[in-house]
Amino acid sequence: MTHERTEDLLKWLRSQPSLGELDGKFPGLRESVKGELAEIIAAGSSSVLPMYLKRMLQAERLLEKKLVASRGDSKIAADLVAQIARTRMVHLSIKQHLISEATGVEKGKVRFNLINGYIAQKLLFAEGLERKPVSLFWFRVIWPLLWQRRFLMPLVQPKGIYCFYSRELISNLATFIGRQTCLEIAAGDGTLARFLKERGVTVTATDDHSWTHEVSYPDFVLKRTAQEALREYSPEVVVCSWPPAANHFEQQVFRTKSVQAYIVIGSRHRFAAGNWDDYKAQSAFEFTEEAGLSGLVLPPELDAAVYVFRRKTA
Repeated sequence: MTHERTEDLLKWLRSQPSLGELDGKFPGLRESVKGELAEIIAAGSSSVLPMYLKRMLQAERLLEKKLVASRGDSKIAADLVAQIARTRMVHLSIKQHLISEATGVEKGKVRFNLINGYIAQKLLFAEGLERKPVSLFWFRVIWPLLWQRRFLMPLVQPKGIYCFYSRELISNLATFIGRQTCLEIAAGDGTLARFLKERGVTVTATDDHSWTHEVSYPDFVLKRTAQEALREYSPEVVVCSWPPAANHFEQQVFRTKSVQAYIVIGSRHRFAAGNWDDYKAQSAFEFTEEAGLSGLVLPPELDAAVYVFRRKTA
């Protein structure tokens, strides 16, 4: 494998290829990964799969550091290509498995029927896939009536939608933030920032735009890494909805002196969202789950949680 070929493959892999595309470039890899995942599931349960993916990501990042330190060693570069391909294959295979497990649909596309689709659309979306603040009253009335409700998240997560926000949640967050300057990091399609702005919050939405394969970024979501955004805006409050598990950007929040509070909307399951190693390692903030807010994140099947980090006073 030439250096040029390795560079081309690295660039291609970082464009987030599909399972089919990976099969074409790396024949035999899919069967190898399926065998590994089958052994893991047979020995435990699907809940351990995200930890397996985390190990893949850690191996990938270790190789990236080695490649930089070696100034482009061709053998390390080739190892990195193989690892990124395997990580991507594991990620897509786990997603496919969890969708099948959640919906009971093992073959073909997961889709709502006409009735469930119409009701879910009216309840949760303004139009298309543009989310709206959800009426908690009507959600509690209507949601139990949808017999295909377990299909919802597997259908919308490929579009970068990981939860829905009730009006009550937005109202409470807006009251908490008040007149403080606010920054949203990893904002995705900017839904949370948009809702907060409608409630009078001064908030800037930012994202590194690395998920263009899933997310349609509106113009108001500025292209910034978390580190760049924190340095540029020096916010008093930072919000982040469903930060990726084991991410490397949340640590920057705890290092930013202007930040007085950090609000995380995520999961009670620590493998599913957020960097819990960094949460525990930092010492400048106290944090708790705000149970009253957690119950305002929808749908309840997500087992969502809202965590608030407050800077300790001297």
